[in-house]
Amino acid sequence: MTRRVPIIPTIIVLAAVATMIALGVWQLGRKAEKEALIARYQAALQDSSEVPWPMPPQYDSALFRRATVDCRVVRGIDPISGKSASGRSGWVHIARCSHAGNGVADVTIGWSRSPDSPRWSGGPVTGRIVNYGRYIRLIAETPQAGLQPMAQPDPADLPNNHLAYAGQWFFFALTALVIYVLALRRRRG
Repeated sequence: MTRRVPIIPTIIVLAAVATMIALGVWQLGRKAEKEALIARYQAALQDSSEVPWPMPPQYDSALFRRATVDCRVVRGIDPISGKSASGRSGWVHIARCSHAGNGVADVTIGWSRSPDSPRWSGGPVTGRIVNYGRYIRLIAETPQAGLQPMAQPDPADLPNNHLAYAGQWFFFALTALVIYVLALRRRRG
């Protein structure tokens, strides 16, 4: 007498495996999208034309492009950890500026070994637009306020680990199948 394979547990396991495979395939698609995005940002770095500031709400097309902000009033300067152009760890200083467009712009004005905020009265700053979180900021090409050059934005630094995520989902699917087959064998034995 042969025992039958339990239907409901088998359906549940197969549904989970199909979901994991679908997630792996989705991650492979995300990998291709991220590669295209990085290539677009690399092309933007080669473009020397400027985009206007203030930025429109859909600023994605301006990322890694050049822009100039006229920092009319410096509201404050905050240090965050960052790298110099030579790769040394230290502090990059972000000035919060009121600009001609009646808005506020965050401008990274340079690097130093000290977290102490430099004195800077503002002025026009040209640099590259990058995002951080839900916001954007301008990374100055030329350091301001006597600071040193900081590491310039590089699209190659953007994480693209979707292939690893896809591999994990495929591995999880295989593992679920193997465990289920072993459980069925043990049940029969």
